[in-house]
Amino acid sequence: MQQTEKKVLNKNLHSAKKGKNDEFYTQLEDIGRELKHYKEHFKDKVVYCNCDDPRVSNFFHYFSYNFEKLGLKKLITTCYKNKNRDLFSENNSEMAIYLEYTGDKNGDKVPNPEEIGVHELKGDGDFRSEESIELLKQADIVVTNPPFSLFREYVAQLIEYDKKFVIVGSLNALTYKEIFKYIKENKLWLGYGFLGGNAYFKTNHSTDDFAKGVYDEKTGLVKFRNIHWFTNLDIEKRHEEFTLYKNYTSDEYPFYDNYDAIEVSKTKDIPLDYDGVMGVPITFLDKYNPKQFKILGMSASAGYSEDVVGIPSFLGNKDARPLINSKNTYARVFIKNRKLEA
Repeated sequence: MQQTEKKVLNKNLHSAKKGKNDEFYTQLEDIGRELKHYKEHFKDKVVYCNCDDPRVSNFFHYFSYNFEKLGLKKLITTCYKNKNRDLFSENNSEMAIYLEYTGDKNGDKVPNPEEIGVHELKGDGDFRSEESIELLKQADIVVTNPPFSLFREYVAQLIEYDKKFVIVGSLNALTYKEIFKYIKENKLWLGYGFLGGNAYFKTNHSTDDFAKGVYDEKTGLVKFRNIHWFTNLDIEKRHEEFTLYKNYTSDEYPFYDNYDAIEVSKTKDIPLDYDGVMGVPITFLDKYNPKQFKILGMSASAGYSEDVVGIPSFLGNKDARPLINSKNTYARVFIKNRKLEA
């Protein structure tokens, strides 16, 4: 991503955080492309989409139209301030609702409005409300695109209530100590991702918020390159062993000044024969197999924090950025090769 694009997107997301206005609607093709890898998990399950207005949510569309094919038990969707049964109505009501769908009743394999239970909520449908939490307790799997600005809080709630999930989030979240902790503890991992690493969303933001090449006026889509799927459902990808082909040499893999670990600047260059601690790019987490590698911790951007660094090989006393010859590298995940452990 160009630097100009980054600045504009970061500015936009910062504004969204302040205004809770980070509504980016996931495309139906992207949902189908990801969820095809999880089909066996949905049979006889209650799916909850708790950040979705069904008028514009492709998550509701995907699960309602594939209800029988997936063998779902129930689909629940919370909707903010809209009680009209017409899924394409204007959002002109101050009454929040939730929808329940238990499958086709008239045999046409289409989720008709009369087959969808519409229930009023006393509150506004926020995922943190008591009403939404009671619905969450009914669910087996949560699938949605939660607000980027509330990602920490959203994931913490899912973990607290021991829910399975497939959700969309920013890759920047991998560097949040609250999220990285779950990755290290094998409570959360990356899914398959978006086609070509690019996610395209419908948005209600002004076109002025985006740099040239980020927003497409013809399609009305905005492109992000740092978005991924997060899950705690077991998928085949998680068991794929990453092929290593290079041997360790001291010239190619220098030690950090302040960590008893070597620098591996590219995930593909992880040496196959090194049994010590290695610092690898954050992108390594997209290839992470817990049976092949052990995650020890992560470098902090500045300042020392035991719960972030989390490894005994830190040699500094203040600056926790990974340094080589006094120069900062990028954020690093510290790992060891389980295959070489004694």
